[in-house]
Amino acid sequence: MADIDAFLARHGFDSHARRPLAGDASARRYERLAAPGGDSLILMICPPEGRAALDAFVAIAVHLTGIGLCAPRLHALDREAGLAVIEDLGEIQVAGWAEAHPRDTTPYAIAIDALARLQAAVPPPGLAALTPSVGAEMIAPLGEWYAPGLDLRALQSALHDTLEQHAPAASVLALRDYHAENLIWRPERAGTDRIGLLDFQDALLAPPEYDLVSLLRDARRDVSEDLRHAMMQRFAVATGRDPEAVAAACAALGVQRNLRILGIFARLARRDGKTRYLALMPRVWRQIRADLDHPALAGLAPLAAAIPAPEETAA
Repeated sequence: MADIDAFLARHGFDSHARRPLAGDASARRYERLAAPGGDSLILMICPPEGRAALDAFVAIAVHLTGIGLCAPRLHALDREAGLAVIEDLGEIQVAGWAEAHPRDTTPYAIAIDALARLQAAVPPPGLAALTPSVGAEMIAPLGEWYAPGLDLRALQSALHDTLEQHAPAASVLALRDYHAENLIWRPERAGTDRIGLLDFQDALLAPPEYDLVSLLRDARRDVSEDLRHAMMQRFAVATGRDPEAVAAACAALGVQRNLRILGIFARLARRDGKTRYLALMPRVWRQIRADLDHPALAGLAPLAAAIPAPEETAA
């Protein structure tokens, strides 16, 4: 606490009132810093092992603002202490707006437009790539934490083949956690500046549909089939991709992401005591089953269908 106080004083923020913000699945913490005049900033507090993520956050934020997207600008940084003061993009999450305004799909439409702009730009160098092999390896937590008796190798092999066929190219920057709780809605702004981007320190190169799936197969909230199909079509038009290829890639990447998420949520609950994630598992499970119905996943479906439902596991 003394280090934080000294950091804030050193950069002229010691008069700001501090209010903790809700955390996420990581060990990072956030506080809103409210100035006496009413303006606010965000304090990011990273543990020692999170310094690389802090570096990545800063680098990706600079890239995003450089291509005209809305990401937090840096006001102060102490890398060794794991502290940063960043721009406050606002308090209205797309998730909260959608809950209060269920008929207003504009935030989702603008999130698609932001993805199109993101993918039209050359990605920054040095990023890891989500190849089919990496995508298959990423579901390892499923076997370790969610379904220990699973024939994981066979499932990974089938998943690799599916990704190789329908989502082979790690060609664009993906922010990775591109979902409604990480997007800030700014209705008073214009264009893609209406969507504020957060939580992108784990960005990587991925197939174009990866972030689209993160948005439309949201583990934390239901997205209607009508909205999902409309946004997939909007994405296809905005990026010049074939709608059928987009749908097949979304199904393949949706299963890949959600198989991994089941394992991660089980680990958070069992190992870290974050049992609130258990309540999200049934939705994730339903999404997997829905994507397995796509004809493109015929080779993967028999193996993935054998994965037990959340109520059948000890998670």
